[in-house]
Amino acid sequence: MKVFVDECVDWRLSRDIVGHEVKTARQMKWSTIKNGELLALAAEEFDAFVTVDRNLSFQQNLPAFAIAVIVLRASSNRLADLKPLIPELLARIPGAKKGAVEYIEV
Repeated sequence: MKVFVDECVDWRLSRDIVGHEVKTARQMKWSTIKNGELLALAAEEFDAFVTVDRNLSFQQNLPAFAIAVIVLRASSNRLADLKPLIPELLARIPGAKKGAVEYIEV
């Protein structure tokens, strides 16, 4: 699957999302684009959107976007705090449903 990693997620985490085609906001040159527009752009090219933005589901009408959203919940967005979530993230990416949000937490 094609996975997009939001700019609020440490880009180094993308190296651990193995078995998928992964791009970061920086790699796509989308770092300055805000949530609604970013989701629309990502939905055109990706299957899943990985973020730590807990408010995204309240700020956006996610069913309107043809992309699965996976929110990582950890004590911070530091790489060390997010890495323990990788096994669950890898398990959930293949079954993630477009237009829906899933939460992964420690």
